[in-house]
Amino acid sequence: MTNTKWTGFVGTYTKGESEGVYSFVLDTDKEKIMNVQLVANLENPTYLAICKDNKNLYAVAKEGEQGGVVGFRIDENTHKLVELNKGFTAGTSPCYVATNSDGSLLTAAYYHRGTVELYTLNEDGSLNELKSTVAHEGKGPNPERQEKPHTHYADFTPDEKYVVAVDLGIDQLITYEIVQNELVKKQTLSLHPGCGPRHLTFHPNGHGRYAYLMTEISSEVIVLEYHHEDGSFKEIQYISTIPEDFQENNQGSAIHITSDGKFVYVSNRGHNSIAIFQVDGDTGMLSLVDFVSSEGDWPRDFILDPSENYLVGSNQESNNLVLYKRDKNSGKLTLLQKDVKVGHPVCVKFMK
Repeated sequence: MTNTKWTGFVGTYTKGESEGVYSFVLDTDKEKIMNVQLVANLENPTYLAICKDNKNLYAVAKEGEQGGVVGFRIDENTHKLVELNKGFTAGTSPCYVATNSDGSLLTAAYYHRGTVELYTLNEDGSLNELKSTVAHEGKGPNPERQEKPHTHYADFTPDEKYVVAVDLGIDQLITYEIVQNELVKKQTLSLHPGCGPRHLTFHPNGHGRYAYLMTEISSEVIVLEYHHEDGSFKEIQYISTIPEDFQENNQGSAIHITSDGKFVYVSNRGHNSIAIFQVDGDTGMLSLVDFVSSEGDWPRDFILDPSENYLVGSNQESNNLVLYKRDKNSGKLTLLQKDVKVGHPVCVKFMK
């Protein structure tokens, strides 16, 4: 018998009614999101990562003049969060956090600092002292958004040999090799000036031969060829995530690919939509399938549930989660529920 209830977590901005990290249950029999509850009282836990074995959750957070990462154990029966420890340093908090598959390493990307941090993790999931910090240099052509480096993403490549950082401020993709728990710069790819890259996802087939990069400023997906031998990337396509006639402010946000590698989904803040793209199995290139309304304002993130029959979106400024049913053949989304209240939701993650 298949498990029809999936537990998810939501990271938020703690303003208005929001107080930290929330959990919810997706009941696939009823096709509803239920049981939203506060599980960790934290300041601005805007991004979350869950370990592959479901034992630990990590949240970015700030505390006074410090920012960093808080480690939690997920109670296996209640799915409540039990705090383990914190890794904080002076300055702003990160905007992205990720762990490797065996739960031994954690990366954090700091937007305001323009840095990437690498932590080692203990067996119980608690954080060790910081092992490595790298700082980016330079600026981009957009004076308001690219006055200095702004690291927006740092995560492991599929073979976990490298950490790839995406820097919105300098329009670069930087590959670091992990050498004795130190980040050593290996490759740099400069993208179209002013595109403002944000988040990256790898194609699931064969070492992630292709990767898909969402840009925030230019609202495009950049299709990349990835060479796992040396950690380098090559651009093969730029495709817009908004309709040609849309002239208002839009900022690209999240990007995710299905586990069969057939569809890429992205969210548009401003156009307030989720764009659906089909992946060409031979070339890795994208073609637009559809736009669907985000059913709210400023869709910061979304996630596919573990069965990939559903997609859950988060609208930061209208304080709601949205549930869609997904057609696995066409990639299209059908609205099921849009009235799930969560204050200023940012990041959505499911237990594996």
